[in-house]
Amino acid sequence: MKKIEAIIRPGKLDELKMQLDKIGVRGMTVYDIKGRGLQRNQKQYYRGQEHTIDLFPRTKVEIICDEAITENIISTILTICKTGQVGDGKIFVYPVERVIRISTREEGNAAI
Repeated sequence: MKKIEAIIRPGKLDELKMQLDKIGVRGMTVYDIKGRGLQRNQKQYYRGQEHTIDLFPRTKVEIICDEAITENIISTILTICKTGQVGDGKIFVYPVERVIRISTREEGNAAI
């Protein structure tokens, strides 16, 4: 099994969820986060005061999946979330040693 973490633009989440549903991805965990990568500081003005923005809103999506569909999920994320601009995000893939559903004690693929 694999854990896929994708950090994406918040505006891409709804479209990504629809496409993942179409390929059979049932579960995911979603977080609202802030971060920065290659983006530079941006200056904004609020009530006449200049503020420097150096952390940008992003959405983190975590998916645990069978190894067989990992590449399909990654491909879907890349297709939906790429705008070609700095700040599109990143995808991280980790091995998952064990998954247990608490309510039924199912393990492995049955638990996801």
